[in-house]
Amino acid sequence: MSTHARPLAEWLSAASDEQLASLFTARRVRPDAGWQDFFDAAEALLDPGSLARILPALTHDEATALVAAAAEPAVETTPQRRTLESLALLRPDGAPFPPVIAALTDRDAPTPLDVARPQAASEADTAHAAERAFTTVASLADLLLLAREKPFALLAGGNVSAGEKRLLGESGVAAESVDALIGIAVDSGLVAPDGRRLRTTTRAEDWLRSSVADRWSTLVTGFRDALPRGVRTDDGGWLPTTVWSQAHPWDPTWAERGEALLERARLLGLITDDGSEPAWAASLRQGGSIESAPLTDLLPSEVDRIFLQNDLSAISPGPLAPALDVRLRTIAARESAAQASTYRFTPESIAHALVAGESEESILEFLESLSLTGIPQPLRYLVSQTSQRHGLVRVSTDSETGRTRIESSDPHLIEAMAVDQGLRPLALTKHVAALSTRVGRDTVYWALTDARYPATLVAEDGTAITGERNPVVEAAPENTADYAPLIAALRSHQGPDADAAWLDRELEAAVRAKAVLRVSVGMPDGSTRELILEATGLGGGRLRGRDRAADVERTLPVSSIRAATVIAQ
Repeated sequence: MSTHARPLAEWLSAASDEQLASLFTARRVRPDAGWQDFFDAAEALLDPGSLARILPALTHDEATALVAAAAEPAVETTPQRRTLESLALLRPDGAPFPPVIAALTDRDAPTPLDVARPQAASEADTAHAAERAFTTVASLADLLLLAREKPFALLAGGNVSAGEKRLLGESGVAAESVDALIGIAVDSGLVAPDGRRLRTTTRAEDWLRSSVADRWSTLVTGFRDALPRGVRTDDGGWLPTTVWSQAHPWDPTWAERGEALLERARLLGLITDDGSEPAWAASLRQGGSIESAPLTDLLPSEVDRIFLQNDLSAISPGPLAPALDVRLRTIAARESAAQASTYRFTPESIAHALVAGESEESILEFLESLSLTGIPQPLRYLVSQTSQRHGLVRVSTDSETGRTRIESSDPHLIEAMAVDQGLRPLALTKHVAALSTRVGRDTVYWALTDARYPATLVAEDGTAITGERNPVVEAAPENTADYAPLIAALRSHQGPDADAAWLDRELEAAVRAKAVLRVSVGMPDGSTRELILEATGLGGGRLRGRDRAADVERTLPVSSIRAATVIAQ
């Protein structure tokens, strides 16, 4: 039992429910903590383990203020002092609690920050930063399109696996930038974990079809809103990036986290390679609104037309407008990405578009509107042939048996699927010129599609439906712990007589520790007598202990005890 826990317990009991919930959230208290009363809460909050978790979260200014208060209690009320009090690190008189002072003994005082205005970037560096931001936006679009087709596998720690990074590198996304790009996407709500998979969100669908300016603005907004407290400023901006490394001086993991944030800022064009600042980043740092025009003015103009070639390729003479690029890439595979990109039409790419809900008419209409040279005959023929073949295999659910049924007007396809070794896990069986299986309809459909059979999902009424292999998810809001039951339990044990409650706890702790107490006892005549007792038991409103001076066992009514102090042994 620590005597300094009592003033904190009294402060906790006087605090509002909102203040307690905020404190418990900041101190990462478990909602199911087994605290009986505010004395338990105070002791737990001043426990060395709890302090070791909160001190690394302090910002540079808060850590500096705490060290200063330990040397000389603060008199002036500052934002940092109010924060430290709300975190139960400072007493109302401005002095840290003794356990807090003890926890500071092995921590160095933060060095002063040099928050000088960042150097303005040169014209060449500014242009380079704009180009990098453009590349980042394009790379992130590639990453989202890949995740939409096949969600990324996540490791136990939440990171993308090395195998996924290798595949992304083969798809044109720089492997060394994958972690930073995913971090930017998570901050912007474009991807979200779903179990052990990272999936795109509904917001990503809108983002993919937005202009480059809107795409960049969304990413910067997400980056700014997700910045940690240590680098944020009260006006909604951030500290100069030159001092980010000192933002959380007592956090051993901050060096790595800070470097990751700087890399994201660099990829978004908010800082240059030498740490200088482009013009559009200066207003953001100072809490201003996002102005994308200074950046987009340095980027190549988007185009909305392409050249379709007889060799089943397409050439975009400049960056294709995002909405057009996204749709074209459901019909054709992109072969190269640059200001002038090339695309390739194949039977597989056309079939992919048909699976995604396109039709022969919609594909040709889209290409007609996009092409500067019309649609070459070989491409028109490819679209027509692939469309005619698509749907030869129909996958449905038999209403009578509930089994999945595979039908086709081409008996050779039925025979081929029946003996296809790659489809053995489906356990297909012949049934009246068709195939049947207990495996679910959607699973069968995608297995046939992966095996390059022209499969189509069919509803019970015979109409074709579009399969959705990897549905998007909603970015889950950050879970907020519900401390209402815990606070209510603490309030229920909050009595009017704090002195009596504190004395009971002191006596209970002394009995458990078999401590020697100096006890002040009120006598019937109004006088006070001091006894030295070795506490042995407590119950029925009485304290039992051996009187060391008289060497006898005494039993004292707790109501008569005025004070009890543990004697150091």
